[in-house]
Amino acid sequence: MAEELQPWLLVGLGNPGKEYARNRHNVGFMAAELVAERIGAKFGRHRRAHAEVAEGRLGFGGPKLVLAKPLTYMNLSGGPVAALAQFYKVPVGQVIAVHDELDIPYGQLRVKFGGGEGGHNGLRSMSKSLGTKDYVRVRFGVGRPPGRQDPADYVLSDFSAVERKELEFLVDRAADVAEAVVIRGLEWAQNAYHGADGR
Repeated sequence: MAEELQPWLLVGLGNPGKEYARNRHNVGFMAAELVAERIGAKFGRHRRAHAEVAEGRLGFGGPKLVLAKPLTYMNLSGGPVAALAQFYKVPVGQVIAVHDELDIPYGQLRVKFGGGEGGHNGLRSMSKSLGTKDYVRVRFGVGRPPGRQDPADYVLSDFSAVERKELEFLVDRAADVAEAVVIRGLEWAQNAYHGADGR
């Protein structure tokens, strides 16, 4: 029962600024913004952490949800996340990171608890600042770059015209997955969305 009373922290990983807004690396921001819109919450600067934060509840009498978009740029996301987890007294097991994932094809979503960072600097920073890798990840597949394109350039570029046709639907699904973890639990979310075990 105590766990149910504690808030959840949903972190959208991305980079601040209009020039990054539609990048592949910013799908976390997109999903967090959609969840905020769904629960009628508005983002504003937090007084204790370098992040934009929105607060609300999932459903009537549902758990408190803190939505965060770190403003430190991707590689330093962990500092604001750890500060917010401490400020809101969120157990690390109730922290959810929504992020882009090169190792999953575009159009696929996976959710897992803990594990490695797969070279993702935002996750690496979070793990370091939180002192553990034991938090939930909603992994939004962006696929591998074509040809010899550098992965860093690839994730910092916008989705292709073909990808954009599905993007709104996929961001909607990512928001669904994150909400399902909070309301129904990780295992239910894994079974419901692609029956994924996260690998």
